[in-house]
Amino acid sequence: MTKQYDLVVIGAGTAAMTAAMRVRAAGKQVAVIDFRPFGGTCALRGCDPKKMLIGGVAAFDHARRMQGKGVTGDVGVNWQELMAFKRTFTDPVPQKMEQRYVDKGINTYHGKARFTGKNTLQVGDQILEARHILLASGAEPMKLNIPGEQYLIDNEGFLALETLPRRIVMVGGGYIAAEFSHIAARAGAQVTILQRGERILKEFDADLVGWLMDSFNALGVDVRTQTLVDRVEMTANGYQVFSTSGGSQAMIEADLVIHAAGRTPDLDSLDLDVAGIATEKGRLKLNEYLQSVSNPAVYAAGDVAGMGPPLTPVSSHDAKVVAANILNGNQKTPNYKGVPSVAFTIPPIASVGFTEAKARENGLKFRMQSQKTPTWFNARQQAEPIYAFKVLVDESTDQIVGAHLVGPHVDEVINIFALAIRHGLTTDDLKTTMFAYPSGASDIGYML
Repeated sequence: MTKQYDLVVIGAGTAAMTAAMRVRAAGKQVAVIDFRPFGGTCALRGCDPKKMLIGGVAAFDHARRMQGKGVTGDVGVNWQELMAFKRTFTDPVPQKMEQRYVDKGINTYHGKARFTGKNTLQVGDQILEARHILLASGAEPMKLNIPGEQYLIDNEGFLALETLPRRIVMVGGGYIAAEFSHIAARAGAQVTILQRGERILKEFDADLVGWLMDSFNALGVDVRTQTLVDRVEMTANGYQVFSTSGGSQAMIEADLVIHAAGRTPDLDSLDLDVAGIATEKGRLKLNEYLQSVSNPAVYAAGDVAGMGPPLTPVSSHDAKVVAANILNGNQKTPNYKGVPSVAFTIPPIASVGFTEAKARENGLKFRMQSQKTPTWFNARQQAEPIYAFKVLVDESTDQIVGAHLVGPHVDEVINIFALAIRHGLTTDDLKTTMFAYPSGASDIGYML
């Protein structure tokens, strides 16, 4: 028998929870489908468990930096205990998330969903028909199309490791490579990053990434840029990773190889063609309301939509837009102005707004403050030698148009700059704000 709904959501992460709860609160019949445990990438396989591990290795790193400055004794990272600590957060999530749906009267389904028509889906033996369908299935590791690709593990595999291998190679140089290398190296692994581009963390300002590289060097992380991975072979003792750089070939022995080369919308198993859902180069074709241009019953949010940065707050924002459009007709469009981004290396690197390169490319007239500041109080208090900033200000309006930070506390301070960009605050607005002192935010006035 076919079950009828006002909204069916495919996926059970941040976007799914936000949209489902809002539409259900309006009295509509809602269902959520996922073939994975409920909770989504952020809570189970991404930002939250990663930050749990970062917390442990950051505590170790801080203690190490404070040796001879009042801290004594041996400290180290116990991988098994750190992973057990991580699981105290992740293990309860699926049951809690599913129970939240049940408590609100939202039906839940487990299994792979696929379209059987413009408004119908099949999950297992059950057919669901819905007035609206929201794709919130997230993203998956992009295809590398290299021999031996099957030997690589992804972010989920790394975050489930019971023991940490000694030799790790990461293919790619984005967030996953940067963050996981800092975790693994501090826990005792020998890490190599193979990045095909000119630098890692290409989403961030080039100068800031250059300054952050001192932390990779200090850790002994071997970062090889402009390097193309040719193939991965399994051996009796692990793996061999073959690569080419500048016409020269190389081979690295590894106990573990990690896919860190980016992610693409998870669409392959949905049978989109059956529902007449248009795609282009592996991405959904959506209008400004996050609605399919070819099937108006279908909307998308978060990573699978691919309209904004692939970040958890964007997923939630998209879901609020979609829920409003489902309930009230297409009126709302997403606003991605001033979305901050952080890579949780140690120290972290953070960015919001235009980079210097993008600002020049767009012909903006701006003034810029940029400085390495290892002698400032917040760096010295943390015994952290890496602390720097770059802030861009529109010459005509005096508004912040970009901020790029690396060092202690910047994962929090960047939110102040994001607030300023999103709401058009000027440098005078920030300079005349009294921030708690001494704190990370108290440095903002000196950055302007």
